[in-house]
Amino acid sequence: MEQFKTYALMIGLTLLFIWFGGMIGGRGGMIIAFLIAAGMNFYAYYYSDKQVLKHYHAIPVDQSNAPELHEIVARLTQRAGLPMPALYIIPDQQPNAFATGRNYENAAVAVTEGLLNLMNENEVEAVIAHELSHIKHYDMLIGTVAATIAGAISMLANFGMFFGGDRDRPNPVVMIALMIIMPLAATVIQMTVSRSREFMADEGAARMTGHPEWLQSGLAKLENYARGIEMHDADPQTAHMFIINPFTGKDFSLQNLFRTHPTTQERIDRLEQLKY
Repeated sequence: MEQFKTYALMIGLTLLFIWFGGMIGGRGGMIIAFLIAAGMNFYAYYYSDKQVLKHYHAIPVDQSNAPELHEIVARLTQRAGLPMPALYIIPDQQPNAFATGRNYENAAVAVTEGLLNLMNENEVEAVIAHELSHIKHYDMLIGTVAATIAGAISMLANFGMFFGGDRDRPNPVVMIALMIIMPLAATVIQMTVSRSREFMADEGAARMTGHPEWLQSGLAKLENYARGIEMHDADPQTAHMFIINPFTGKDFSLQNLFRTHPTTQERIDRLEQLKY
C-alpha cells in the first residue's frame, strides 16, 4: 500500500509535467515534458535520498566512530525485524533527525550532533525508534519522493513563467495555474505525507521501546531547543522529513494552516493515551 502511494505520486508528477508541456509547447511540449518527468521520477526513486543527505552535509558513521548510537540502532532493528540502516550524523546544533531511502535494504537514519548532545540514552532510543517506524512503513520513500516532487513543482512554475504563453502576453490559464494551483499542490503534497505519518511513527516508536514517556520527553526537548536554534541549510522542501520541523523557530505567516507536522503537544497527548 505504501509503495502504491509512492507510485501514485510519481504518476501524478508525470501527468502534471505532460499537462504543462502541452499548454506551453503543444504536442512536442508534451513529449519533452514526458521525457523530463520520466528522468526526474527515476532520479527521485534511486538518488533523492543521497541528495538529501548531501544537502545536510551528513557524515556516515559506524560502530568504530559512533559505538553508542550504533548499539542503540542495532538493538532496535533486531527488535523491529529490520536490516541495519546506514547511519549518519549531521554537523548541526539544532536537535533533529530523519530517515530516508527507497526500501529496507537501502534505508538511512540521520541525527544531528545537537540531538546527541542534548538527549539522554532513553530519549535517543525513542527518536531512533520513531525513525525506524518510518522505515518500517516505507514513509521514508514517500517523504523523499515528495520532497523531490515539491521541488519539481517549483521548477515547473519557474519554467512556465518564462514560457507561459505567446510573445506579447502570458497565457492567463498558465498564470492562474502558476499563482494558485502549483503552490497549493506543493503544500498539499507535503501536508498529506507528513501529518498522519508522524502520529503513526510516534505510536510505532512507543510500542517498539515499550516506553511512550521516553518519546514524550524527547519531543518536548526537541520542540523547546528547535525554537531557539536555527538549522543551517534548512530547506522547506525537505522539512516534512524531520521528526521536528526545522523551521519551528521561524515566524511564518499562515504557519498553523500549512503545518507539515502536527503540533508537538498533540503528539505528546496521543502518546499519553498509549499508557493506558
